[in-house]
Amino acid sequence: MLDNDLKSQLQGHFANLTRPVEITAALDAGEKSQELRELLNDIVGLSPQFKLVERAEPGMRVPSFALTTPGQDIHLRISGMPMGHEFTSLVLALLQVGGHPSKLSPETIEQIRALDGEYKFETYVSLSCQNCPEVVQALNLMATINPRIGVEMIEGGTFEQEVTGKQILSVPAIFLNGQEFGQGRMGVEEILAKLETDTDARDAEKLDARAAYDVLVVGGGPAGAAAAIYAARKGIRTGVVAERFGGQVLDTMEIANFVSVKHTEGPQFAAALEAHVKDYEVDIMNRQRADKILANGDHLEVKLANGATLKSKTIVLATGARWRNMNVPGENQYRTKGVTYCPHCDGPLFKGKRVAVIGGGNSGIEAAIDLAGVVAHVTVLEFDTKLRADEVLQRKLRSLANVDVILSAQTTEVLGDGAKVTGLAYTDRTNGDSKQIELSGVFVQIGLLPNTDWLKGTLALSPRGEIEVDAHGRTSLHGVFAAGDATTVPFKQIVIAAGDGAKAALSAFDCLIRMPAATASPQEAPRAVAA
Repeated sequence: MLDNDLKSQLQGHFANLTRPVEITAALDAGEKSQELRELLNDIVGLSPQFKLVERAEPGMRVPSFALTTPGQDIHLRISGMPMGHEFTSLVLALLQVGGHPSKLSPETIEQIRALDGEYKFETYVSLSCQNCPEVVQALNLMATINPRIGVEMIEGGTFEQEVTGKQILSVPAIFLNGQEFGQGRMGVEEILAKLETDTDARDAEKLDARAAYDVLVVGGGPAGAAAAIYAARKGIRTGVVAERFGGQVLDTMEIANFVSVKHTEGPQFAAALEAHVKDYEVDIMNRQRADKILANGDHLEVKLANGATLKSKTIVLATGARWRNMNVPGENQYRTKGVTYCPHCDGPLFKGKRVAVIGGGNSGIEAAIDLAGVVAHVTVLEFDTKLRADEVLQRKLRSLANVDVILSAQTTEVLGDGAKVTGLAYTDRTNGDSKQIELSGVFVQIGLLPNTDWLKGTLALSPRGEIEVDAHGRTSLHGVFAAGDATTVPFKQIVIAAGDGAKAALSAFDCLIRMPAATASPQEAPRAVAA
């Protein structure tokens, strides 16, 4: 099951265990149980701290296993095969149950311990989902800290009937005490915020008390991370405020074009970005959304959605972009019920079904190729008269027998039965005819929108809503710089965003050293960008 190189690496990790780990497995004679038994036997052979017992009890999913340690009340169960993206979740769970300390702050650990009540979490995942491990790992860790928290990861491929019965069409799907709790990527901080009603007010009070920054970076993607690193290296007070550190990268399956890194995956790249930023004295404020920029005396102010205010002499905006919606009837109603934006995460949930991909650019054709190996049939709908994807992708698409392409197609409605998607309506732009397709899923891949709605009326934006910048990353507001996918810089690529983030930070530093001792009030500067 596990190759020798991996076993050797794991033995090194498991040398850090400080207490025994009991693995209690519920298995039968089925094929999937046999696979799980083989995996668990391989793991048990890697440390004398591991003990495997097979014992099934009524109500347990089969195959599954629980992790605990003598003297501790831990309720952590994994149902199905924890391979693919979830193998790392398994390794971390073994380490944490075995006493290896977490990297959470003492304050966050105390928040988890203080949770009162009974919390039974069930998280449905697919092994190809790059967003699922963050949720699974966060809940597993919380279960090792607070005995009132019980968690179970459920691998959808093994328990397809449950997934179908609950009409789960997007993962991760999180249930708390039998009720829907959340969908999508979620870390410890986000889970705590949903469980504690006073979190925002408490966070706002702490953030208000922060001293003013020299450079405040808004956004935690590649551009924001690079800006923070380059600012901190100048020895100036630097802060980063972000809704989620990593940004769009977290939703990227494969990165194969970042110079010097032959291949990586989005979540791993995002973790490396954050780790690099943490090597410097940077104040990272995660899970915070910026709402407004104001000029106030000798500082700029960033107002946050929770009511807090952060002050800084300069600001670097790196807010990135988000998936563009179709904005047609039914899209919002059936979001996560058949309408989805991540073929890698949710594709396995449509195994054997008919789906559509909206968009004929690189992302749309890559999605169609990926889905064709899982689903029964893929229909690609492109608004234009031709596909816009690279020719190499188009050749691959044409070689697939279960893919159709419809050009000059304008999607007009997502159809459903009230609970899930059942079809799609579109207009043939060549003759105006209205048509329908029966299907179970719609994967939207029609590009990105800059996250700049909150900046309207504050600084100059292009007709597309992008922040207008000059060659130095300067915006139309003095002291405010911008970088990455939210700007007018062409070619939205990670390597370009990172480079522009560094440039914006260096420009901000240049602005700082030219400020008089008592900085003047930030004001509207002469336009440094083309009209």
